[in-house]
This record gives sequence, C-alpha cells and structure tokens, in this order.
Amino acid sequence: MASATRRRPVRDAVRDNYAALARSGSNCCGSSSLIENASCCAPAKMDTSEITFVVEYSQEELSEAPAEAAEFTLGCGNPLALAGLQAGETVLDIGSGGGLDAFLAARKVGPGGWVIGVDMTPSMLDRARAAAERSGISNVEFRQGYAEALPVESNAVDVILSNCVINLSEDKGQVFREAYRVLRPGGRLEVSDVVAAAALPASLQENTAEWAECVSGALPEAEYLDLLAQAGFTKITVRRSASLGRAGGVSVYSALVAAYKPI
Repeated sequence: MASATRRRPVRDAVRDNYAALARSGSNCCGSSSLIENASCCAPAKMDTSEITFVVEYSQEELSEAPAEAAEFTLGCGNPLALAGLQAGETVLDIGSGGGLDAFLAARKVGPGGWVIGVDMTPSMLDRARAAAERSGISNVEFRQGYAEALPVESNAVDVILSNCVINLSEDKGQVFREAYRVLRPGGRLEVSDVVAAAALPASLQENTAEWAECVSGALPEAEYLDLLAQAGFTKITVRRSASLGRAGGVSVYSALVAAYKPI
C-alpha cells in the first residue's frame, strides 16, 4: 500500500526558492511548468499567452539605489509609483528581498525618515544589509520576520509597501490584519501584487512548488480587495498594471493597490 504524500508547507517552499535566488543573484522568479508559456523575465508584450511581470522602475529611480539592489529585483510592479512618500515618514517594506524598494523609500523620506524592511529569508537579509553598509545608507534597517507576524510595534509606521509578496502567503487576511495593526491611524498601504480574474484551478493552488513562482497563490481580485476591507482598511483603490498572462485558463495580472487605515 502506497503511503500518503505529505504536502510540503508553502512557506518552506517559498523560502527555499528565494534563498536560492539570493545566493545566485538571479533577478528572475523563474518559469513554471504549470503556467502557460511562462516567462516572468521576458519583455512586456501585453499578450495573454504568457506571464510577464514588469517592474516598472525608471532608470532615474534605479540609479538612486545601490547597484547590487537595482540589478536584483523580484517584483511585479513599482509600489512607490503612487505612494507619495514624504520627508520624515516611517516606511515598512513587507518582503523587502534585496532591498530595492527599501532603498528607494529611504531616499524619498530623507535623513529624518526611517525605513524598515522585513523578510523571512536570511540570505536576502544578508544581501540587503551588505548593500546598505557599502552604500552608507543609514536610515534603513532590515529585520527577519514573517508577513503574518510582523516584528514591528503597533501604530508605528506611516506607509507600508510590498512588491509581489503578499500573494505568496497562505493567510492573506492575517497579513492585512498585521499591516493594519502596525500602521498609524491615517496611514496607508501601497502594494504591487499578483491577482487573478477568477479562482485558479485546485491543481495550481495545491502545488506548493508553484507558489514561489508568484502565481499559484494569486487570489481573485475581488476576494483580495474584500480581505483588505475585512481587516479594516478604507479608501481601497486598484490599478491594473501591464503585467499579465494566463494560468490554468485564468487571467493573471499584477495590480497596484492602495488602502488607508482610518483616523
């Protein structure tokens, strides 16, 4: 009699995949055998026959970050594009990876501001901390932790950023509740993330190896936005980006989502 196969925890699969990327320095999330003609690093073609993640940073922005961070991004958009960061603000980057968004935010908030990057992968944190030290960026710090249990005190930050990370969590509702907890009243959430037009097939959702490809964990857009509202966020808006494709017959795309914690 064959023994039952134990489902590998999603968090472990995601962490191992991103640890390998951090060590290799690859800036591609890879392609999945379960995504139709997947190519997350290909140029944008606005073609639903392939998955195309577009990071959407200007050359000017990239020139303002440490080179090792600018050349290593695993995002699916630019959460800073509409964030309107102000001097002196405290910013949290959930899933900070190699540190690109954290470094760009640190420049925008200036020496009177502060940026906290949180990531669960030690090798990612090592990359980001080394880049900060080499570049002399002193208003940013990187902490190890999980999006579902942020190592940040309540009511402590003005703005939360996240780039193609929340879709990797199995409990997105808890991520949004944690985001709400750490934001100050009146604070805002600005994220770029992968969502879907409808529920993905169970074969995709249940394959833990595919979660780290930024697709299998994508929720339908309406469900994603509803979880934000359930967590207490208001003034929720969404803008679809040029990143799109199909997975399991379902349209998948990235979106810029903004939401506020009421005063």
